[in-house]
Amino acid sequence: MLRSLFLSLCLSVSAVTTFAQSDLFGPSENRNVRHGVLLNINGGYDVPAGDMGKRFDNSWRLGPAVMYKTKSNWLMGGRFDFIMGRNVNEDSLMVNIRDKYETGKRNLYEFINNSDQRIGVPVYERGYAVGLTLGKIFSHSKDHPDNGFVEMTTVGFMQHKINIYDKDRTVEPLNGGLKKGYDRLTNGLYVGQYVGYVYFAQNKLVNFSLGIDCMVGFTRGRRDYLYDVMRPDNANRLDVLIGIRGGWYLPIFSRKSEDLVFE
Repeated sequence: MLRSLFLSLCLSVSAVTTFAQSDLFGPSENRNVRHGVLLNINGGYDVPAGDMGKRFDNSWRLGPAVMYKTKSNWLMGGRFDFIMGRNVNEDSLMVNIRDKYETGKRNLYEFINNSDQRIGVPVYERGYAVGLTLGKIFSHSKDHPDNGFVEMTTVGFMQHKINIYDKDRTVEPLNGGLKKGYDRLTNGLYVGQYVGYVYFAQNKLVNFSLGIDCMVGFTRGRRDYLYDVMRPDNANRLDVLIGIRGGWYLPIFSRKSEDLVFE
């Protein structure tokens, strides 16, 4: 499924870039505005809210994006984010198979393994989000028409779960795909909104953005049955991430000759 999402994203970005070269959103009033492909790496620190805030603590998002910037400062393309968190707040998680004498260390669940030894198994938040983005740079200077406040909207697909890291597979109740009965796999559509500032240096070396990002996921639990709480996990959820997000750009702007060069 993930491979299909990547393929769809690449095809969409390619199509958008092709059509955008004719500047679909009208000509720029400033002929000094540069246009071309933007290769982007983004990172952010999020605070969860809604149903996601009940399950996880603060988390990180990190991933690439590919966009096209038109002569009229429109941005369009696609992005992919990994979601990574350390702390899980699911008290009932694996309660039916954990050692009843465990020490209670946070995010380290203790079991009696196949050799009758007590071992600790860490758990983490893991997930991803993939989407298509449309936005615009609102320039405030005729001398630097590529820089200014930026607003972008993203629509896509998100997924997250609890990663149970039994690397040696010595806990029998977690082997043979049984982890799926505990991992709380959740996914669905999301809408994201980013508001910030973008800067492209004239010396072609410093190109970045910084702002506030909000992701709202209309998701649902995807496991037929949870072994620890003995019920299906198919309820609708509202998963929200709000945080600070920054990015670094490698622009491939077009010259007047229309040849693409790295800048």
